[in-house]
Amino acid sequence: MSSPVTVDGSTGEGGGQILRTSLSLAAVLGRPVRIVNIRAGRKPPGLRPQHVQAVKAAAAVCNARLEGAKEHSCELLFEPQSSPQPGEYRFDIPTAGAATLVLQTVWLPLAHAAAPSRVVVTGGTHVSWSPPFDYLAQVYLPAVTPLGYSGRLRLVRWGFYPKGGGEIALEVEPMRPTAQPTEADLPPWARPRGELEAVRILSAASNVGNQVAARQARQAYNRLVEAGIPAHRLHTRVTNPPSVGPGTCLFLLAEYAGGVTAGFTGFGRQGYPAERVADDAVDAFLAHHATDAPVDPHLADQLVLPLALAGRNLAFATSQVTPHLITNVWAVAQFMGRRFEIVGQEGAPGHVRCSSSPF
Repeated sequence: MSSPVTVDGSTGEGGGQILRTSLSLAAVLGRPVRIVNIRAGRKPPGLRPQHVQAVKAAAAVCNARLEGAKEHSCELLFEPQSSPQPGEYRFDIPTAGAATLVLQTVWLPLAHAAAPSRVVVTGGTHVSWSPPFDYLAQVYLPAVTPLGYSGRLRLVRWGFYPKGGGEIALEVEPMRPTAQPTEADLPPWARPRGELEAVRILSAASNVGNQVAARQARQAYNRLVEAGIPAHRLHTRVTNPPSVGPGTCLFLLAEYAGGVTAGFTGFGRQGYPAERVADDAVDAFLAHHATDAPVDPHLADQLVLPLALAGRNLAFATSQVTPHLITNVWAVAQFMGRRFEIVGQEGAPGHVRCSSSPF
């Protein structure tokens, strides 16, 4: 076995994304990796329960040998013993840790397996600092499908912070290699952004009174109309789903001509007014919409790994260059060489170019 790639987890934003990207790449490429200074930019540093579960999930997929896979550990050795193996998997996070992030850690490795797989992850499905289920289903999945990745997502049960208890099911199909796209069949997000066709408002609240979700939705609707979004383009859904604990969120899905979608979320917390939850999502959407970029700031960093593994020469514009994007590009380079070029300053709109071979 080759010597491990050493990845410094304190680089860039210094959070869990370096860990998850490194695990996915190690599993797909069959490269052992040693990650040091894990989450050095967070308090407390080291692995939290959801990160330990992500490590164990990635290890299960490729029968990896582990050292340091325990809570609070700041160093991890991950040595794949096989290529990604298809199968039935279940991973339970005993907290409200983000089920979506654990799911993303194993999604691409399993897509590179030889047969379909089914994955169930429990934990937080709509929690801060992670994409909610709706983002994965309505933004991420449509974005990676043109690269040959496909799957079916199902929200079995909602899970909010602090109780968790949610559940997501994913059926993963083996990746279908696709040809280098011509100018005529570029993915929607690699083209100029079209006209805004609709904004879909999903307001959800569990175990906090039925009026909270309605207040969130009303605030979002009013703010969007005041900002000049035509009322006939706004579609609202209010729900009070069953959940083991209290929680709220508001998710905005922006749909643009040509098949581009972008997602923005506000999360509730104790003592945080419903109107502020809506404002968080609306403010993020309006900042994105004020640019002409097709790719929202969250999708930009989430496209990096599937683009690198698909080996495509593609470029896209994003409404904001984020520390997560810069850090994810750096993490991929530790395994595959420099595959990305970012043009633009952090915090401002920018362009990202991916190459099928190192620059």
